[in-house]
Amino acid sequence: MRLIRKAALGATALTAAVALSGCSGGGSDKAAGERNAEPRSIVQALRAVAKKTDEARTAKVEMTMSMPGAAGGEMKMSGVTGWNPTVMDVTATGSALAQDGGPGEMRMLWVDNVMYMQVDEESAESFGGKPWLKMDLQAMAEKSGDENLVKSMTGGLQDMNQDPAQQMGLLLDSPNIKRVGKETIDGVATEHYSGTLTMKEALEANSSTDFLTEEERKELLDGMEKSGVKGFDIEVWVDERDYPAKIDMTMDSPEGTMTISQRYSDYGTPVSVKAPPAGETTDLMEMFEELGKAGQEQPSGF
Repeated sequence: MRLIRKAALGATALTAAVALSGCSGGGSDKAAGERNAEPRSIVQALRAVAKKTDEARTAKVEMTMSMPGAAGGEMKMSGVTGWNPTVMDVTATGSALAQDGGPGEMRMLWVDNVMYMQVDEESAESFGGKPWLKMDLQAMAEKSGDENLVKSMTGGLQDMNQDPAQQMGLLLDSPNIKRVGKETIDGVATEHYSGTLTMKEALEANSSTDFLTEEERKELLDGMEKSGVKGFDIEVWVDERDYPAKIDMTMDSPEGTMTISQRYSDYGTPVSVKAPPAGETTDLMEMFEELGKAGQEQPSGF
């Protein structure tokens, strides 16, 4: 079960990564060109950020996550990501994966709302030599009787269908968004913005309605509440083309504080993620069902 728990940790990290990648933003080329002609308000700038990134749909990403709790630790990811539809091909490393003799490095794919995780050769022997694990998170959440495992695997699942404009809509709900000033990130000139938002403020605000339908907004906030998130702080560094060069986000939860630092580049880069061949894949949902049937058929006294 150690490998399954490790897979659950990877699922949590990947779903959080995809959900929070929606906080990346941009603005129209026209708006960027007019920046020097007439200063934009903070709201105008962030709305433009959401619009341009939504249109870009893909980017290269480098991300560092620090997760609380006994199963937490640090994880780094690098690769490519896309939204509308959600796709991802990243390699993860770090102490969070290396716990309890874990591999310390793992390639993870997200395609067609399913997660695939590549296991090492030794682990693959436990799955008939198949190097990929398939995790249909929603199906597993509905079928599994292990509430802790469900919580681990679906920690960020409620936010999976939120696109960048919708995430930026939540940032625009912050009552204290501010323009921090000009800063250089990795040699790139940027404008730094920051904001905070409690769940109470998010529930009472209505400025995000341009980006979210009422139903989408309710589902997103309900999901955050159920996961125990109390609020979040976000900082965004936007380059001269109105693309974010860096995003830092901090969220408070019952287990502690999760921090995520994301660096984006090459917006619009081609991203083609394909599911591994079925013959090289073990479906964990099917495996769980088979184990459950075996347990039910086991004679009493064993």
